[in-house]
Amino acid sequence: MKRLHGRTAGRGPRAPFLLAVPALLAVAFLLLPLVGVLVRTEWGSFGAHLSSPGTVEALRLSLLVSFWALGLSLLLGVPLAWLLARVPFRGKAIVRSLVLLPMVLPPTVGGVALLLAFGRRGVIGPWLESTFGVTLPFHTSGAVVAATFVAMPFLVISLEGALAGLRPRYEETAASLGASPVRVFFTVTLPMVAPGLLAGAALTWARALGEFGATITFAGNLPGTTQTLPLQVYLLLQEEPEAATSVSLLLLAIAMAVLIALRGRWTGTPSPGRTRTVSAAPAEDPAVAPDGARAASVTDLPGADAGRWALHAEVTGFNDLTLDAGPGTTIAVVGPNGAGKTTLLRAFLGLTPRAHASLRLGDTDVTELPPHRRRVAWVPQDGALFPHLSALANTAYGLRARGVPRAEARREARAWLDRLAVGHLAHRRPAELSGGQAQRVALARALAARPRLLLLDEPLAALDQTTRAHVRHTLRNHLAGFGGVCLIVTHDPVEAVSLADRVLVLQDGRTLQDASPAEVSRHPRSPWVARMLGRNAWPGTASAEGLALDGGGTLITAEQPPAGTPALAIIAPEAVAVHRERPGGSPRNVWPGTVREITTSGSRLRVLVTSDSAPSLVAEITPQAAAELGLADGVPVWTGVKATEVTVVPL
Repeated sequence: MKRLHGRTAGRGPRAPFLLAVPALLAVAFLLLPLVGVLVRTEWGSFGAHLSSPGTVEALRLSLLVSFWALGLSLLLGVPLAWLLARVPFRGKAIVRSLVLLPMVLPPTVGGVALLLAFGRRGVIGPWLESTFGVTLPFHTSGAVVAATFVAMPFLVISLEGALAGLRPRYEETAASLGASPVRVFFTVTLPMVAPGLLAGAALTWARALGEFGATITFAGNLPGTTQTLPLQVYLLLQEEPEAATSVSLLLLAIAMAVLIALRGRWTGTPSPGRTRTVSAAPAEDPAVAPDGARAASVTDLPGADAGRWALHAEVTGFNDLTLDAGPGTTIAVVGPNGAGKTTLLRAFLGLTPRAHASLRLGDTDVTELPPHRRRVAWVPQDGALFPHLSALANTAYGLRARGVPRAEARREARAWLDRLAVGHLAHRRPAELSGGQAQRVALARALAARPRLLLLDEPLAALDQTTRAHVRHTLRNHLAGFGGVCLIVTHDPVEAVSLADRVLVLQDGRTLQDASPAEVSRHPRSPWVARMLGRNAWPGTASAEGLALDGGGTLITAEQPPAGTPALAIIAPEAVAVHRERPGGSPRNVWPGTVREITTSGSRLRVLVTSDSAPSLVAEITPQAAAELGLADGVPVWTGVKATEVTVVPL
């Protein structure tokens, strides 16, 4: 059985004959020149050829030139790659074409172009010589310039691709923690694109080491000055072909070593030898969850900022609203997709052109300040923990960005982690944390940064129900002592009710409702919010007969606003009666329908009924009642709602 399984597992799709033959010919075409070098190499004289004075000197010069070219490429190419990947500007396509040009330009043409630019009769060559005494042609520095010209594009293209693939939320989160753009670049951006940077640097060095055409055209072929190893091969091929073959094999070996070391990084294919397998993160341990933790103020911790900051914001653009909140207020921001919830948070951070926020925190107007100076901390939905830093280093990041000494920052960060019951995980990287643990670390990092406004974008959405309850309890405890204002974007009514003092309902970027959780629960002004709370919500217009529903039909209500008033009818699922035959008696609203879905909600069942006479509605009944009625998908039923069970909210 094992042998059969092994043969089956190893069998892949067979290549079509018409494709396999040309592919094999291509491999042979690429392989034969390499075989030719290996076959023609005189192995007995190989060491002598490589140790000859001319070859040693050329190798020394090649290493000198290639490493200088690599240094110049890093100095100039890294900022250029960042500019191309991160900054929109006119002419970007032209700049990128200029970067790619040396890769497709014949090397000798590149050498001629360099000569016409930097030569003694070139565009700026005379100025360089008269002002700085620098003469590039026929000098080692000229070889460096030529190698940099042809090799730097490999670094720029590789790094630009890595930067483009890096989601900006990490950099934006770092900015919200108080890190300046330069600090973000060196502590977050570069470490996270290190594989792309290393790949580009290695390819740049290898290309500079093998440069020939531009060097001989621009810098000449002077032994000890510009005669690099490729130029040495050219000369030896005319005088000592055997020695030229040996030196060619050396360059070939170096190039192959670089490509093998970079397998999977330049092409984007995962490297089996370097793929890191991260075991599943441990499940949340209720024993360490903060259910029994004291609900103390966040100002208990060392270094915590004990100030109080009210919020006043006037937002324009896609979002158009005014928001005021006193110190210590927690606001749940809810609304359908596209309502502008995340845009509102990003406007407070100063990170979106879609909306602009005139923002005052306490007595400080931060409208014109860059994100890293606003004291506005942001926790995105996935936490955006920096993967190259431990939980402790992540938590201390905002403190270090604000100039807190390393030892003090780590001490305070550990206190925050302990407070959120994840101190024992301080040494772990984010990949080694479970979802709940990562969210606690992200929350600790945000609070440790001493913000005046805390923004949480669906912080519990990715967690399972048990973990969500633990983290919600932790969050509630700490928000109780937070001296600023906290905005939480959520789609969970439990979060909105249990965490928030107010619920801000958005629709199309505008405020639809701003009230206490109890008021929003009793009288939601949005069908989306009503459905989020588990109620049936039917918009319509009041008339003499009842509420004329937008979806068709008329709903009889006990009380309703004056005729012509837009209103929202709210019906609790438990108020909907389900029958197999048309009911008699008291229900004023009766419709035929069909069961389309039955789901479980705690100890009860929620039955979705569709009808041609009324909008779809959900009824909540007991499993025993469902069994007695014989309910199943597709079964015809009658539904009834008493007029007194309908709540009408004017819009």
